[in-house]
Amino acid sequence: MNILVCISKSPDTTSKIAFTDGNSKFDESGVQYIVNPYDEWYALVRALELKETLGGSVTIITVGGSSDEAVIRKALAIGADEAVRIDADPKDAYYTAIQIAEYAKSANFDLILTGKETINYNGSQVAGMIAEALSLPFVSLATKLDFSGSCFQLEREIVGGIEVVEVSGPVVVSCAKGMAEQRIPNMRGIMAARTKPLQIITAAGIEGQTLFVTYDLPPAKSACKMISPDNMDELVGLLHNEAKVI
Repeated sequence: MNILVCISKSPDTTSKIAFTDGNSKFDESGVQYIVNPYDEWYALVRALELKETLGGSVTIITVGGSSDEAVIRKALAIGADEAVRIDADPKDAYYTAIQIAEYAKSANFDLILTGKETINYNGSQVAGMIAEALSLPFVSLATKLDFSGSCFQLEREIVGGIEVVEVSGPVVVSCAKGMAEQRIPNMRGIMAARTKPLQIITAAGIEGQTLFVTYDLPPAKSACKMISPDNMDELVGLLHNEAKVI
């Protein structure tokens, strides 16, 4: 089974977030990037598990510049066989999805996996757009994925229960919590990643559909108020007059 896993880079969750150019651009100065956790922990690891059971190969793909190659090598160290970097600035979800779809058209993948979303934009759009561009079936937010005979069996959580889906491949799937467990790359994998093939291809000539006008940081958290356990009247008064329900 030949599987394509879409990955992206995201700022480490401990990074200090700031913006430049009139709050219209993310400030990358001093930011440590990681593989987007949903892409890594769920999509990539499940792809590797399927390869180990069924045979085949796992290719990872990302849209980005040369600075993305560190996170690409991390994904290769976990176990992917080869990588593709589309040399372009990922302007928005549409642009990213179409770039990936254009590459996938020339390959013969049985399954395309993504994480459910990125932790920096939380858009959850790319997988559905890839499926539409390739005219493939799409299953979103899957928590389980197996293959038997000629069909994929998937599960996803819905209101009040679990939905079970069967679909013939090729298919695009976005992966949510429960799909797989995180893997830590070992030294052998890290060393092997240095020599695994990384193909760099030119971006397709399309334009993004979104213009980012401005970013705003959320309001700073107020200071924590410590109330003596003997002073219940003050606590009740604060809960009535100052506490906010979010």
